[in-house]
Amino acid sequence: MGSFSIWHWAVVLLVVLLLFGSGKISGLMGDLATGIKSFKKNMKEDETEASMAADAAKPAGTIQGPATTAAPAAPAQAGTTTRPAA
Repeated sequence: MGSFSIWHWAVVLLVVLLLFGSGKISGLMGDLATGIKSFKKNMKEDETEASMAADAAKPAGTIQGPATTAAPAAPAQAGTTTRPAA
């Protein structure tokens, strides 16, 4: 009672074919395949557009050196000595 036999599945398949017809089912499967192909194509195009946008955002031909944020040294007062840091 827990599982269906091959005859149960054959009857279900026959009823489905009678309700929808073989032409409608094959057309439906063709539309599904076309939709999947279109989805994959659009995903691939989105990846290439994203990489092109990332490349376009980078400035071309500029090389930046290290940032210099050090403050100018304060002048030494008379009579004081400076020792190098160890």
